[in-house]
Amino acid sequence: MPRKNRGSIAISELLGDYEFHAKGPNPFFHSRKVKWIEQGIPRTNFDKDILFSLNAAMTICRIQRNSAEERVRGMQREGWAGVPHIARLDDDEDDGIELGSLADPEVAARDAIAKHVLAKFKGRDMESLVEAILKAQGYTTFRSDEGADKGVDLLAAPGPLGFGEPRMCVQVKSAQTPVDRPTLDQLIGTMQNVHAEQGLLVSWGGFKPTVLKEKATQFFRVRLWDQNDLINQILEHYDRLDEDIKAEIPLKRIWALALPDEID
Repeated sequence: MPRKNRGSIAISELLGDYEFHAKGPNPFFHSRKVKWIEQGIPRTNFDKDILFSLNAAMTICRIQRNSAEERVRGMQREGWAGVPHIARLDDDEDDGIELGSLADPEVAARDAIAKHVLAKFKGRDMESLVEAILKAQGYTTFRSDEGADKGVDLLAAPGPLGFGEPRMCVQVKSAQTPVDRPTLDQLIGTMQNVHAEQGLLVSWGGFKPTVLKEKATQFFRVRLWDQNDLINQILEHYDRLDEDIKAEIPLKRIWALALPDEID
């Protein structure tokens, strides 16, 4: 199940047959029991052909092209890391859907951007990307030396000298696995040590439920950016990013017709 608002994929296993619930809440009358295996796998972990099929407009479809199920199970065995790409299509296999109906151009474009960003900004390089976005928003930043961050990758504050408020502490995680509660706790502790009023935790691989459930509690102190949020920030502030960053992420705007049934 694609989670487009989070830039991730959720995977479950069916445990039961179809059930009808006459007294169920509208419109949830039809169901099958499932066991959720993983609910936040970054889209960039999947090969392009599998993502293309996962972007299908159909609510339910079977995806089997290029041994898709076997490859996804292989990803599970490897902790949901990417698996070797199979370039040749199996012409004798059919996902049961028209290829032309699969791709949402916007989703496909974001997937391509995400894979490019991950390839260009691995490790500490992702800190430089987040720093560029903050500078485009008007912040003055301080970046810790490699290996000496003590729980903080960036410090940021408004104004030409960085003496404005709010003062912000930033932690950036570029791994393709979701971060857990200790990372959030570390950030909050570091905020107190550096006298920062606000914190930003950026995790390309997303967040474990133990972190997400703290969003309300930490609303006035901490913001969480996952892969989808980071892409949104790049697109929103692209014109104000420095030229070096734009050279690494060359984008152009494309206008497309939005028909009435495609408008939210």
